[in-house]
Amino acid sequence: MNDLFCLFISFLILLVCILIGVAFLTLFERKILGYVQIRKGPNKVGFTGIVQPFSDAIKLFSKEQISPLMSNYISYYFSPVLNLFFSLILWLCLPFLSFFLHFSFSFLFFFCVSSLSVYSIMIAGWSSNSNYSMLGGMRCVAQTISYEVSLILILLSFLVMIGSVSIFELCLYQLNVWFLFISFPLCLIWFSSSLAETNRTPFDFAEGESELVSGFNIEYGSGGFALLFMAEYSSILFMSMMFVFIFFGGLFFSYLFFMFVLFISFMFIWTRGTLPRFRYDKLMYLAWKSFLPISLNFLMFYLGLKLFIFVQII
Repeated sequence: MNDLFCLFISFLILLVCILIGVAFLTLFERKILGYVQIRKGPNKVGFTGIVQPFSDAIKLFSKEQISPLMSNYISYYFSPVLNLFFSLILWLCLPFLSFFLHFSFSFLFFFCVSSLSVYSIMIAGWSSNSNYSMLGGMRCVAQTISYEVSLILILLSFLVMIGSVSIFELCLYQLNVWFLFISFPLCLIWFSSSLAETNRTPFDFAEGESELVSGFNIEYGSGGFALLFMAEYSSILFMSMMFVFIFFGGLFFSYLFFMFVLFISFMFIWTRGTLPRFRYDKLMYLAWKSFLPISLNFLMFYLGLKLFIFVQII
């Protein structure tokens, strides 16, 4: 019972820390975008706007919850909850090295849960019974499925190299040299695919504010919109953390790890502040005609390298 109690407390602390991180990531983004556009960003609520995320949360969750008359109410109501649930449960694959929290199939867990998260956005777009939200949901499905292929192939390259599906063993293999130095093109492809996977600029077609009026979440307000917003920022933090695990050695118990995660999150925001949105056909061209062949070639190269080393040992 003590072990289960400790497990529950550790889950609770992790959840609270993620939600606080999400709150301050929104403040960080608004500040960075403010300085990119030569203005201050939020600076009224609290000291230099530090309490702004909490005032935004109180404002959103205290607004009246509405539901469109012709919507599928149950699906419409629960899809934001499901979306946030998937983005939070992803964090359980962190190698904490404590009871039940370090398991050997963490990458398989990541594959399964990240593949499921697209359904919640699809259901949100469909159940709203609006043409704009339906178009946003369809774009999201096509985009996420396309870029998941290159993400999984990149991960398979490293899993072939280390011969395991555990994040912890991936960190052990990088004690002497980071994978960033031996596979820099994959690093760039992973970052671009992460932008597409989390629906961020320049790949924010699911939300497409300029042509779809906010896309799949057009019919959501108050708490539902806040949950979708939190799920997106939780995914950004998680993908930043996975980037550090895969390419920067994942020194989980050092301050450098958290500095790298903050830097990659900054790169997400910096990209939003500087790049315009892609054209949709160019997005698909990039996924299927550029990223897919490159990641497949790297996978074949690492398979050949592994086989060559195995033959040499024999």
